Amino acid sequence: MQKDRKSVIITGASSGIGRALAVVYYREGYALTLGARSMDKLKALAEELGADDDRILCLKTDVSNASDCKILVEACVHRFGGVDVLINNAGISMRAAFTEVKLSVLEQLMQVNFWGAVYCTKYAMEFLLERKGSVVGISSIAGYVGLPGRTGYSASKFAMHGFLEALRTENLKKGLHVLIACPGFTASNIRNTALTATGSKQGESPRAEEKMMSAEQVAEQIFKAVALRKDRLVLTREGKMAVFLSKFLPKTIQKAVFNKMRKEPDSPLK
Repeated sequence: MQKDRKSVIITGASSGIGRALAVVYYREGYALTLGARSMDKLKALAEELGADDDRILCLKTDVSNASDCKILVEACVHRFGGVDVLINNAGISMRAAFTEVKLSVLEQLMQVNFWGAVYCTKYAMEFLLERKGSVVGISSIAGYVGLPGRTGYSASKFAMHGFLEALRTENLKKGLHVLIACPGFTASNIRNTALTATGSKQGESPRAEEKMMSAEQVAEQIFKAVALRKDRLVLTREGKMAVFLSKFLPKTIQKAVFNKMRKEPDSPLK
């Protein structure tokens, strides 16, 4: 039992930012409850960190399933005594014009990116409030700026922002910390697994992954932001500029984003 340690729940922990966050929080002495759809990848991560360490708990979790989220939180509380940090990281992307995309793809984006965060937060709330803990939403610049060809993705992130901002205000006097983290373009497999118009996986990233901020760099910044109990975290110069322009020069950012996205290989924009 590790009930004397602080504990963190990380969804989507098998790859990318989620995996990097697990490494950081383990290094900092937290008890880890890791959820993802790939149990094989979670086990590999646990072995890398320390398979015989009883402060690592891995559960096969599909955040679009409310019961999976409930089990994830309950397992964490049973094993570690409570929840100090909940990181809603699990997410999927898409790349298709709205006129061509199937409604089922948009529904899937909302179910994973938005409802997954809602489910996990709902079941963890009483435990987070007990410890005046932190709820983290790993969002995107797409939650500030509507990205063409990513209508479902942007919608899910805008929804996450609204949910988390309302949650923060609702619990203003209860000591709950809420962080909305927007990494900007990060090197990960999210573009490889992005859904096409029909729901199949895109496969190859249309962007130069090697030029992006690494998942490890993002994880370090998120850990620091949680420790400082920041409300928002926007990373990369490009990301900060996009958020700024969306507030003060919306027409300018619309044109810039359209032109940038249209230059991608096999862009769905005409």
